[in-house]
Amino acid sequence: MSIKLSIRSQFDFILELTNYLIEEIQQLSISHASYFQLPPVLAQDENESRNYIPVMVFSDENAIPFIQKAYLDVFKNHDISGRVLTRHPGILAVNTDNPDALIERINQINKAKVDFKNLILGLGNNDARFNAVHEAIPNVITLAVYRQIHYEKNSPYSIRFTWMHKHSVKTFSKQQALELLNNSEHFGCINKINEDAWRALVNQEQLRVAALPDKQLLRIRRPTPVSPQVNIRFSATNRYHVSAALPFIVINPDPELKLGTLPDYNKPLQHPRKLEKDFLVERLYLETVNR
Repeated sequence: MSIKLSIRSQFDFILELTNYLIEEIQQLSISHASYFQLPPVLAQDENESRNYIPVMVFSDENAIPFIQKAYLDVFKNHDISGRVLTRHPGILAVNTDNPDALIERINQINKAKVDFKNLILGLGNNDARFNAVHEAIPNVITLAVYRQIHYEKNSPYSIRFTWMHKHSVKTFSKQQALELLNNSEHFGCINKINEDAWRALVNQEQLRVAALPDKQLLRIRRPTPVSPQVNIRFSATNRYHVSAALPFIVINPDPELKLGTLPDYNKPLQHPRKLEKDFLVERLYLETVNR
C-alpha cells in the first residue's frame, strides 16, 4: 500500500469511528451538555498574544450540535489559522447501561489517532510529512487529528475549567545552541533593525554561549498560547487535569456532580507563578540548565 493510501485509509478510519461515536451518543440519555465557544484565531493574527478571550456559553440541547461538530473539526477553514487550533471546551454527561461499549469506542478512536500520528511521524522531516499528509488529505490540520477524546467513567466530585499558561521546552547542547544562533544570523528576522545591527546582536549572543563550559546544557522555554483545561477532582489529593481541546465526556455521573463553566480569559498583569528570568538570549527564551 502506498504512503498516500495508508494515510488516507487511517484518516478515514478515524472519521468512521468518530461518526459511530456521535451516532451512539445520540441514542443515550444525556444528563448535561455544555459547550464554551471560543472566537477563532484569524491567520493574520496567529502570532499575536491575546489579552482577552470572550467565551460564549451554550447549554443542554443548544450545546449538543456544537459538541458533535467539535469531534470532527479537523480541516482548515478559510482565513482561520491552521497553527493556532480552535479549542472546543465542553462537557457531555451521558447515562448508559453499557458503559464498557462506550469506553471501548472512545478508546478505539484514541488508538486510531495514535496510529495515525505514528504513521505521520515516521515519514521523515517536517517538509516530507507536510507534503505527504496534504497530498493525501488536502486542507487537513494534522495536529487537530491527533487530539485525544478525554473521558471519565468514575464519577468525580467536580469538573471545572480554567485557563492554562504552558511552555514549549526544548533542550540543547552548547554546540546545538551555537548552530541555532548561526541560523539566526543568516536567516533571522531583521525587519525592525538594519542588517549590520542584527548581525552585531546575534554575534553578542554567540559570544555569551561560546563562553559557557563545553558540557553546559541549555534550553528554550517558550510560552505557548493560553489554552483551556478541564480539572477533574475526586478529593483534595485525588485530582487531575487534561486539555479541553475537545469536549470532555463523563459516563454515568453522580447526580450531585458539581460542574463548572469556562470564564472569559483576561491576561493577568503578571502571572502569579512567573519568575524573573535572566535569559542568556532573551529573544529566544534561551537559558542554561542547572544540573
